[in-house]
Amino acid sequence: MINRRVIRVVSVILTVTMYFFLMPQTPAYAKTTKEQLEEAEEQHKETTSKLKETEENINNLNGIKSNLQGELNKLNQELTEVSNNLADLEAKIADKEEEIAQAERDLEEAIATEEAQYEAMKKRVQFMYERRNTLLLDVVFASSSFAEAVNKNDYIEQLEEYDRKQLDDYKATRAAVEDAKAKLEEEKAELDEYHEEVRAEQEKVTGYVNKTSQSIGNYSNQIADAEAVADAYAAQAAKEEENISALKKKLAEEIAMSKLAAQSSWRDISEVEFAEGDRYLLASLIYCEAGNQPYAGQLAVGAVVINRVLSSVYPNTVVGVIYQNRQFSPASDGHLAIALANGSATAACYKAADEAMSGQTNVGTCVYFRTPVEGLSGIQIGAHVFY
Repeated sequence: MINRRVIRVVSVILTVTMYFFLMPQTPAYAKTTKEQLEEAEEQHKETTSKLKETEENINNLNGIKSNLQGELNKLNQELTEVSNNLADLEAKIADKEEEIAQAERDLEEAIATEEAQYEAMKKRVQFMYERRNTLLLDVVFASSSFAEAVNKNDYIEQLEEYDRKQLDDYKATRAAVEDAKAKLEEEKAELDEYHEEVRAEQEKVTGYVNKTSQSIGNYSNQIADAEAVADAYAAQAAKEEENISALKKKLAEEIAMSKLAAQSSWRDISEVEFAEGDRYLLASLIYCEAGNQPYAGQLAVGAVVINRVLSSVYPNTVVGVIYQNRQFSPASDGHLAIALANGSATAACYKAADEAMSGQTNVGTCVYFRTPVEGLSGIQIGAHVFY
């Protein structure tokens, strides 16, 4: 079975990835390499900022989790102490119950002894009461002297006194056992009460432990989600860095090609043989690149294409120039195909194409254009700098 945490992490990664790759794209005119580079750098800046923010959030969550773990350790220690205390109390209560049971046995034995002594004494008293006169006569006649008779009579009285004393002793023993049992029961009641208090404390601490453990689990899930987001941002940042590197390389190549073109041989416009469809293709490209620019900007874009056709360092056909790899983004991102399919080019775009194909140029021999940036020299027309 797939781990739920894995599913959650994969979901977060897919969500973040789709955020970057499936964001709604607003249809716009094709961007120059410089524009793409600037947007890529801005996007990369935003991604790294989000990555840093996410990493800080992870650190904060880890800090909270660490504090909770410390608190959990303390609670577990407290729970162990309370549980040990409870176990000790339960052992003491068990001992006390055994002592009470022994006291009950002792009490039963004391009561039985007292009752037996009482019955024996009662019988002797009855016997002596019923035969007292006869016994006295027997003592007198059986005695050889008066002194012996007195001694025998004293013996009878001592026997009676002994019986009474034994009965009193047994009663005292019974009372002592009853007191001891009552004291034991009182002590057990106190232990039971304290036991309930400790049990309540144990339940409370257990509740804290469970709650803290749950909180740690929740923060662990949040950390896992945040780490998944951070991983997605890191992966996106790496891709953006690759894209920025590629765009910088492309921009450097464009500048080098522009310089090379200026130093290379050029054909005259009269030497160019335009193919059927070149006008339609060029007008559509002008629409994609400068449809939102003034006419001078549209003518300038058309002139850049024809300048490349005339230069010896570029393909010598309109089709070859426009569809040269990684040169005009509308040709590679689908905008040009849409414009061709829909016939989107305006009358101004066709006019600019016609004038450019006739050899007119308002940007000299420029073979590139982009949005204006500081330090870039060239001819600025509308929103573009031509160089």
